[in-house]
Amino acid sequence: MSFSSNVKAELCRPPISRRTEALAEAYGVLLYCNTFTGSAVRVVTESRDFAERLPRLFKKAFGVGFDETPNPDEPGKLLLAIEQKDKLERLLTALDMRADGEVALHVNFGLLEEEPEQLAFFRGAFLAGGSVTDPAKRYHLELSTSHVQASREVSALLQEMGFLPRSVMRGGSAVIYFKQSEHIEDLLTTLGAPVAATEIMTAKVDKEIR
Repeated sequence: MSFSSNVKAELCRPPISRRTEALAEAYGVLLYCNTFTGSAVRVVTESRDFAERLPRLFKKAFGVGFDETPNPDEPGKLLLAIEQKDKLERLLTALDMRADGEVALHVNFGLLEEEPEQLAFFRGAFLAGGSVTDPAKRYHLELSTSHVQASREVSALLQEMGFLPRSVMRGGSAVIYFKQSEHIEDLLTTLGAPVAATEIMTAKVDKEIR
């Protein structure tokens, strides 16, 4: 498994207990997954831990399950989708969004007023659209989404929480990223991946010794 996969596996370990946190985490997933419109939700992932967590998460958050869908053509990847209209309406109603055509994708800060919900949101965003490089090679963590306005608002929320992300457009996607090892360690620890954060610190010490 890659380092990024290990991080996602660690982030999938916390139980799904409170609905407000489940809703916030699912919201992060939706804003950073492959497709989120008024007519379809599609999440494609290589992480089996994430794929196993998603059905429980959406059941807790929205009271809906994913449709039966075939696996994508790409080997090693898993597809979870919702295209049934009644499920999408329940999902969008819970997020206070309208299902008329394209969803106006932005961050509903009313769902993220408390710190536990904010952390759950970022956990979902990272699970769906995040990656982090093996620290033995270099330091780089990013969150990528096609929803530019949402990305700007996510960056602002990260700054309010004391982080200093950078932003760039790449191939039509808005990318928030970190390149300082200390910032990546702090973010992963905050989100619930202290083991991964420790591995980054260890890799940094090893590099300094060499």
